[in-house]
Amino acid sequence: MLPTILDLTSLRAAYEAGKSPLDIVEVVIARRAASTDPAIFITPTPDEMLRAEALALMQRAPAPNSLPLWGIPFAVKDNIDVAGLPTTAACPAFSYQPEKDSTVVARLRAAGAIVIGKTNLDQFATGLNGTRSPYGAPRSVFDKNYVSGGSSSGSAVAVASGLASFALGTDTAGSGRVPAAFNNLVGIKPTPGLVPNVGVVPACRSVDVVTVFAPTVGDGVAIRKVMEGYDAADPFSRKAVASSLPASGLRIGVLDGAEREFFGNRHVEALYDAAIERARSLGATIVPFDYAPFRQAAELLYNGPWVAERLAAVKDFLATNGADFDATVRTIIESAKAYDAVAAFEGRYKLEALRQETLKEWEKVDILMLPTSPTTYTVEEMMADPIVKNGHFGRYTNFANLLGCAAIAVPAGFDANDHLPSGVTLIGPAFTDDALAPFADAMHRTSNAGMGKDRLAAIPEASRVPSADDGSVAIVVVGAHLTGMPLNHELTGPGGKRIKTCRTAADYRLFVLPNTVPPKPGLVREPGFDGNGLEVEVWKVTAEAFGRFVQNIPAPLGIGKVTLDDGSQVSGFLCEAHAIEGAREITELGGWRAYLADASIPK
Repeated sequence: MLPTILDLTSLRAAYEAGKSPLDIVEVVIARRAASTDPAIFITPTPDEMLRAEALALMQRAPAPNSLPLWGIPFAVKDNIDVAGLPTTAACPAFSYQPEKDSTVVARLRAAGAIVIGKTNLDQFATGLNGTRSPYGAPRSVFDKNYVSGGSSSGSAVAVASGLASFALGTDTAGSGRVPAAFNNLVGIKPTPGLVPNVGVVPACRSVDVVTVFAPTVGDGVAIRKVMEGYDAADPFSRKAVASSLPASGLRIGVLDGAEREFFGNRHVEALYDAAIERARSLGATIVPFDYAPFRQAAELLYNGPWVAERLAAVKDFLATNGADFDATVRTIIESAKAYDAVAAFEGRYKLEALRQETLKEWEKVDILMLPTSPTTYTVEEMMADPIVKNGHFGRYTNFANLLGCAAIAVPAGFDANDHLPSGVTLIGPAFTDDALAPFADAMHRTSNAGMGKDRLAAIPEASRVPSADDGSVAIVVVGAHLTGMPLNHELTGPGGKRIKTCRTAADYRLFVLPNTVPPKPGLVREPGFDGNGLEVEVWKVTAEAFGRFVQNIPAPLGIGKVTLDDGSQVSGFLCEAHAIEGAREITELGGWRAYLADASIPK
């Protein structure tokens, strides 16, 4: 029995257990037929073609999981070429039959992935809401009255509803991120130039990016790695040099003051604030920054000469087929006629001036964490005011490609009514794509949001993105070494960094050790004990400092592996069982800090 969400871990396990790609294709066919959203696909891959693709894969690579994406079903936004299926860009009159796959699709197919269909989009990838298509408006998987987000609307809904393991989108203004937020998914937006655009219908050719919608950060990164790589046929392709970020103690820029705009949506604002606190608990240093220059750069994408790039992409077709355009899309593209070459250069000069201003803010922080979208709307609300309300969605996304940033959008939880999801996006300088992933993964795992429409789904441990190996050693502390406690200096002195605050697994008990100076607790694991876990901190220190630290630990304490509530195991303080005989148990208080703070307990 396959889970609702077809993440890579689940499918690979199914293949190891004896399922075949043909079996999975049959599941996809059945789920696709049972879908209640008729607007997800523009051109589904015909059933017999899907079966033939699965059989061909099994002949080419018979061994299960012998290719990186062996038998993994994926969907493709219908502005990306797939040989054998038409490309429409959501405009029937524009439709053509590509002779070959786009570069990204060719690379994914070579890795064993199977295309299940071409998905709906805001026409010519112009929009962030998903309603600008003659093929209908895909809806949020959580409420059919609400928009799915766009322009990669069908791609996000296909993954979130369990029809595909992942899907390709494109992102110029936020189209690979906003639909992820509205459908409780991860959106991987690579640095511009990292992934080739050959075989992609352009929106704004100089800033377009092919993106990935996936259930987890680990899945999305693995897929991006298959797609990426220089392609000389793309004039904007770049030979990437990976950029690093601090392995711990990230300085994360967050919105402050007048730049916090949620258009009255208190639910999204509350989830953003909660995400900030979760980032802090993961060891980040939270730094308010001035978003103004980023916002002003974002405004150039639609209210500046970059809109002329959209006209450049379709000018010949517009000249002969203006009546075939969605009315809003046509209005936006035709607004480019107000700009001339002088305006284009003036816009470029303004962008570069704003870039210089943003550099001052980057000196304060390592990455930014922004709401993926500050609000959402029903389809009816969007249709009543399509340009203004669409613009609200892009307030915190439009700048990223203009300034050459990498970004990963992750779920941030559900509103107070447990109704609609929201998301945050982690944004880093160019080519920090891999460096962003560990913290993005940690943020997703601590959101308790699940994956796609399965909000209770557990994020597989196999998809975890490991932190960059900087040679340091992680250690769990539970008592006198916690932040602010008497022995914390033994960690901070040699340069230790707090990584996160979390809880142990449920089967740990905590006791007050008698006759210890300063007072110390004893942590003991008791298999079968069903508690709520105990609050601990995870720190990182150099290997040399860790060695000295272990040598100085007094009996009955020692170092062993402590299992945390996410299933991971980290070296940490444990107590010999004999030492707790007759000791006061404080497990029910939830941790050492709570014990010290409880004035009703004699110390």
